[in-house]
Amino acid sequence: MNEKTFRVLEFDKILSRLSTYASSQLGKELALTLRPALTSPAIKEAQAETTEACRLTQSGERIPLGGIHDLRAALKKAGLGGVLSPEELAAVGETCRAARLFREFFRAEQGETAPTLAALAAGLTVFPTLEAEIERAIEPEGRVKDNATPQLYRLRSQIRTFQNRVRDKLEAIVHGSETRKYLQESLVTLRNGRYVIPVKQEYRQVLPGIVHDQSASGATLFIEPMAIVEINNQLRQVEAEEEKEVARILAALSVLVGAEAAPALVNLEILARLDLAFAKARYSLALGGTEPVINDQAYLRLLAARHPLLEGDVVPIDLELGRSFQTLVITGPNTGGKTVSLKTAGLLTLMAQSGLHIPAASGSEVGVFTGIYCDIGDEQSIEQSLSTFSSHMTNIISILKEVQSGASLVLLDELGAGTDPAEGATLAIALLEEFHRRGVRTIATTHYGDLKVFAYNTQGVQNASVEFDPQTLAPTYRLLIGLPGRSNAFAVASRLGLDPAIIERARALLSPGERRVEDLIGEIMKERQMLEEERRDASVLRLRVQREEQELKAELAQLKAKRNELLKEAREEARALVRETRREMENLLRSLQEAADGSARIKLANQARAAMEEQLEALTEPLLPGAGEYQGELEVGMKVKLAGFGQEGVILDLNPENALVQAGAVRLWVERGKLTPLVEEKKQPAAPGTIKMGALAQQKAKTISPELDLRGMTVEEALQVTDKYLDEAILAGLPWVRLIHGKGTGALRAAIKDYVKKHPRVRKYRWGETNEGGMGVTVVELER
Repeated sequence: MNEKTFRVLEFDKILSRLSTYASSQLGKELALTLRPALTSPAIKEAQAETTEACRLTQSGERIPLGGIHDLRAALKKAGLGGVLSPEELAAVGETCRAARLFREFFRAEQGETAPTLAALAAGLTVFPTLEAEIERAIEPEGRVKDNATPQLYRLRSQIRTFQNRVRDKLEAIVHGSETRKYLQESLVTLRNGRYVIPVKQEYRQVLPGIVHDQSASGATLFIEPMAIVEINNQLRQVEAEEEKEVARILAALSVLVGAEAAPALVNLEILARLDLAFAKARYSLALGGTEPVINDQAYLRLLAARHPLLEGDVVPIDLELGRSFQTLVITGPNTGGKTVSLKTAGLLTLMAQSGLHIPAASGSEVGVFTGIYCDIGDEQSIEQSLSTFSSHMTNIISILKEVQSGASLVLLDELGAGTDPAEGATLAIALLEEFHRRGVRTIATTHYGDLKVFAYNTQGVQNASVEFDPQTLAPTYRLLIGLPGRSNAFAVASRLGLDPAIIERARALLSPGERRVEDLIGEIMKERQMLEEERRDASVLRLRVQREEQELKAELAQLKAKRNELLKEAREEARALVRETRREMENLLRSLQEAADGSARIKLANQARAAMEEQLEALTEPLLPGAGEYQGELEVGMKVKLAGFGQEGVILDLNPENALVQAGAVRLWVERGKLTPLVEEKKQPAAPGTIKMGALAQQKAKTISPELDLRGMTVEEALQVTDKYLDEAILAGLPWVRLIHGKGTGALRAAIKDYVKKHPRVRKYRWGETNEGGMGVTVVELER
């Protein structure tokens, strides 16, 4: 990299703008001297710093950038044993505080958000003792505090006392009726650190005292009256002691600073880098920049890139170099944007390698170039007898001497211009061949048609052009890769009103080959414009489809939320019903336990069972016709219900597996099996001899007792009766039953226990409570 490249590409203007975003003088200096890094790790680290600083800036976190001062001179003086002024010590204290706050800032959660900056801030040294001592003794404005030491506090109190006594006496003299006429003005002032009053020259003998000064005209003498001379002497003595105490305090603090001078200088370097990182972040946000992808293949790919120094509505360009071709030849009319494209490629490469974000779309890539060389603009010199052509050749010769590898980027503007067109074109081709042979990444602009042919016929060389609108006679500033520039001389002349016959004659003078090339380029440009229009239409259509998809997803999310809300309400109602049922069952159990005989218990149980059947019938929702997977034929226009959504809709279209359903404002494809037609189905008469299980269960529930008395039976008889009884109880829907077997020898009890233990429909069992018959009763809970 050489300074000429920075100057020609106006990199210094970028750095000047960057420096305005720095918070400290150290950061500004670092910004103005920023230079591109030449290794991939260094570039990636610098880019990471900028990206992390952008992230923190956009997060709204308060970044502790204030209080960073340039302490290099102060630290050097303190290190050599010098005494710092109060202002310098205040700056040292603020900078120590800034280092501490930055370290604390990155120790918090920002350490995960910005690991690169956190690692940099971890190198900061904190000086708690020095910071505390300076804060205790020095005010932020750079004055030693009264309470810095007890001695200083006592001396300054004495000074204020003496000053008040002096002022009181002088005020009495100034405003006295006898002495007022002797004064030039009624005021008290200072001369040589002594309080004096302005006395007229002619009354010098009337007011005795010490003359400290006189006016320029000699008409006024500044006299210290004898009445306050002694007080002034005492005041000066105390002030001298105060100055000595202040000097002692400053010397002690300077010793502390000098002891920490070396790590404090390291802190300054780190704080400057942190300030620069946040300056780069703010510049990136102002520029609309993005972090480029850094590669080691000298590959340049810029997407929607904008020149950062252009104002207003800038037309972005897409530019690629270094992968399928190493040399790019740009042709097109003057003022069409060729040079701007050239400078944009070079300047954005410099910015990327300097750790700056570039004004381009996300996904842009920049290679690592060890050298960027350019020959742009006319640098002819009268003093050196250099013409335009000579100045170009001088620059190119120096570039050829320095460029040796493919890790270099060469930018050549108007290659071969300023001399005979035929010789200029051949010389330009020879130069491009040499750069191409060396593997150098080269971008060249030209007007020569021969270079278009060279680019077309040479492997690794590509044509490009800046677009021109022949209708408006204006460039569009768009860069078209792969398409050579077309001469628009005839179109411009015709547009301006030149005689068509002259234009046709000029066209006839072209060689057949030139005419074919121009016609072919024209056809390619028309086809490209058509493809661009189709691409834009497809993009608009895609965006509309994406927007409709997002709207459908939002509506579907609302439907799911509504369904979840309804399910939640249903669960709450079910829980309330369960609580109420449990309470009623407990009341029923209590009534059964309190009933005097078995018939009363049976009556209470049957009454409760009948009440529960009525509640079940009231709660049961009639099944929708065709519930489950629909096997019949669906038709367009049929009204259906969507399983799982609880929504009704109308079929708009059908295919062998799915149906397009309009449900409210939403259209969606649904599997056929998840649709239920909302039509009345004819009730099928029951087949002769069909057993109605529901009626049988209701009949059983009205007659069966919730307890079975097995006392007096043999084990075999009891098991047969119990087996039949449990089947009937399960059919009737009883939740639990009581098997009364008595205590006796325990044989029947053990047999009943073994039986219910193995029964598949018994959920659990237990011995009866004391009020239920104790171990003479087995209470069995049945599955429903």
